[in-house]
Amino acid sequence: MSLKIFEIDPTLGGVQGQIWDRVNGYKYWKEELQKTEGGIVKFAEGYKIFGFNRVKGGYTYREWLPNAKQVFLVGEFNDWHNTTALQSEGFGRWAVTLPDKADGTPMIPHRCQLKVRIETNDGQWLERVPAWTKLAWQDHTTNLFNGVFWEPPAEDLHTFKHPRPAKPQNLKIYEAHVGMASCEPKVATYVEFANEVLPRIKRMGYNCVQLMAVAEHAHYGCFGYHVTSFFAPASRQGTPEELKLLVDTAHGMGIVVLMDLVHAHASSNALDGIAQMDGTDHCYTHGGPKGHHSEWDSSIFNYLKHEVLRFLLSNVKWWIEEYGFDGFRFDGITSMLYHSHGIGKGYTGGYHEYFGPDADIDSHIYLMLANDLIHSICPSAITVGEDVSGMPTLCRPVEDGGFGFDYRLAMAIPDMFIKLLKESSDDHWDMGHITHTLTNRRYMEKVVAYCESHDQAIVGDKTLAFWLMDAEMYTGMSIFTSPCPSMCVDRGLALHKMIRLLVLGLGGEGYLNFMGNEFGHPEWIDFPTPANGWSHHHCRRRWDLAEDELLRYKFFQSFDELMNACENRFNWLGSEHQYVTVKNSGDKVIVFERGDLLFAFNFHPCTSYSDYQVGMSWNEPMRC
Repeated sequence: MSLKIFEIDPTLGGVQGQIWDRVNGYKYWKEELQKTEGGIVKFAEGYKIFGFNRVKGGYTYREWLPNAKQVFLVGEFNDWHNTTALQSEGFGRWAVTLPDKADGTPMIPHRCQLKVRIETNDGQWLERVPAWTKLAWQDHTTNLFNGVFWEPPAEDLHTFKHPRPAKPQNLKIYEAHVGMASCEPKVATYVEFANEVLPRIKRMGYNCVQLMAVAEHAHYGCFGYHVTSFFAPASRQGTPEELKLLVDTAHGMGIVVLMDLVHAHASSNALDGIAQMDGTDHCYTHGGPKGHHSEWDSSIFNYLKHEVLRFLLSNVKWWIEEYGFDGFRFDGITSMLYHSHGIGKGYTGGYHEYFGPDADIDSHIYLMLANDLIHSICPSAITVGEDVSGMPTLCRPVEDGGFGFDYRLAMAIPDMFIKLLKESSDDHWDMGHITHTLTNRRYMEKVVAYCESHDQAIVGDKTLAFWLMDAEMYTGMSIFTSPCPSMCVDRGLALHKMIRLLVLGLGGEGYLNFMGNEFGHPEWIDFPTPANGWSHHHCRRRWDLAEDELLRYKFFQSFDELMNACENRFNWLGSEHQYVTVKNSGDKVIVFERGDLLFAFNFHPCTSYSDYQVGMSWNEPMRC
């Protein structure tokens, strides 16, 4: 038996041993789950077994705690006393049945806060947030989080009104963080985002919104990357029903919704999260140094464990089926692909860098299982892998021997532009280097191109607009006080537009923009901390600047809207036809064909051209 990936890329034959290891490992788990669990789809319904589930006459509560000696459910319903004991069911499972009251209402009232209290086998007493909790709230007297019994009455449940949109062939992603989406210095809500930001996204011509920081994270400033409760939406922005409303509203506008999914690691915060859930360092995660990410100070999942696989695969299915998400951007998967987590390594494209003793085959198998599950339960789903290394076959189907992602992020593109802006003036840019970076992607593997994301907007870095115009972002943007723009602002406006169109035109099969960057947002992102007095001043988006007729920010936004409208008309992202005709560093000219269009860029700071001759595929007059 052969795999299609070897036909597409025969050089993979030299590393086929490890590829077969992951493929056979994937097949083993599929067969094992079919025999023992009724298949991967049923296996991924762990939320119907663990946590709180309705049964006849009451609820059951179940938790996986292999190191527990005694377990109690405590909370507001029993004044936090050890009166509700769980019983061991074997294999680390503990459960209790909670009969309804005489009037038929649940023993635990809706919105009741609770925790699980554990005596470990070595005599420690611990309190933990239930691992499968559907919601978690912060207790502002202790600053710790509690689980919440979230079972709204039928009349308060959100009923989805709109079907999932069709999978776009010209994927244009608007990357967004709900909490910082307000113009005011505060934490914005799901409802505010649905009512105020989604119409902007639709108007700007994007067909996909990617939501960051969806799963609960105790530390707001982590950008959602240190998840503490994997099945609970971030409560600072609202309730589960309000998040469903947001997704449903987006669907009504024809916008697909991706979730930033963090399965590469878990927060090391044991008091609020699942790290050391049962008092050991090896419950859901690896123990010892293997379970610790030295750069992120987080805990690494053990993808070999049966219950860990159930937890993570169920988490994937939960967000798709309960909340209606249309797919995921898998965060930080370079950390998953290698035992070294990619720390201190540079990747040049040689296959010896991807395979060998550093390859983490267990993680590879998990990613194959996750992508298989996602596309099985939702064929229109989209998965995007954030991998900086360029792992071969990442975006080939699982049945071909690949990892199963639809796209990878073209992370070299923003790195290139930031490096160019930092280290050289634009009159020294090498057009060949730029076009090479924009087109350097693996054969038959799609990429999402972008010139900047949230990474460049965080305090300590600079956005493209900031690199181009720096202090004049504050002093030179007024049409009223500066009717004639300075050379810096004039050139900055032009290059900002050209770079974005160049990336959209040549960079990949999808495109991404972080909210606010489309109009050159002038402020960096700085989450509330003690150092800034817990201020939200730099943790918001200044939409008002783009709407002010007296400021030049409107020109950035208008161009972005027209650029996307052009792509929506001609759909070049979905076209396989791409050919670079000119990459002339002397003239500073780039010309290429994409779809049915011919793109021509002149990056020269002082020379214009007329009657510039270029070759093209079409033997017919061209229209501008």
